[in-house]
Amino acid sequence: MISRRSLLQVAAGTGVLAVASGALATPAPAAAPRTGPWAGDVSANGWRIDPAAITVHHVEGSAASLGLRRGQVAAVLLHVARRWHYEIAALDTGEGGGVAGHTTRRTVGADFESNHLSGTAIALHPTAYPLKGSEGLWPHQEAILRDILADCDGTVVWGGDLTPVKVSHFHIAARPGDRALARVAARLDTGRATASRTQTAGTVADPAAPSRRGKARRLRRAQGT
Repeated sequence: MISRRSLLQVAAGTGVLAVASGALATPAPAAAPRTGPWAGDVSANGWRIDPAAITVHHVEGSAASLGLRRGQVAAVLLHVARRWHYEIAALDTGEGGGVAGHTTRRTVGADFESNHLSGTAIALHPTAYPLKGSEGLWPHQEAILRDILADCDGTVVWGGDLTPVKVSHFHIAARPGDRALARVAARLDTGRATASRTQTAGTVADPAAPSRRGKARRLRRAQGT
């Protein structure tokens, strides 16, 4: 069960590339609410909109797949999706809108939704947790989510901390070429065997461990949430 109430029906197709079960009107850093077409060649988080940079990726441990900017961006966002799938709610059951990544549809309801255009954002169960929706996560789910964000060391922003709120939304906060993004991606990339990568599909550190809870709290303060 994803939320406190019945899940909304899976959304109709909206041009999102390779969505597991459902779709999304394009998601975007906190800014004044807006609705309309996103103009320009760069998304709100500073990444160039380049369809040639997008590849379909599989969410490890699930039947879900989605389009993402290949390389470091994909490595980090796939880690978010993978842990959500294992620890919060499955992404491949047909409930809640599944998972959405890259889209070519330029209509946005908030600037941060434009990040889907550059393949640097994902939405997990977007119809269950829509833009400006009132439905939130259970406390234990949010604790896990904060731990996931701590894994990403500030390179990912959660839509639950943005205005307007969108609990399903996550986007890359680091700019292209950021060394922190490269470091985090190298640690989280499941395609690379590294001694430091302990967060793998189905095998994660305990989010309730004092050290991890402390790290999550420090990151939340650093991000001003």
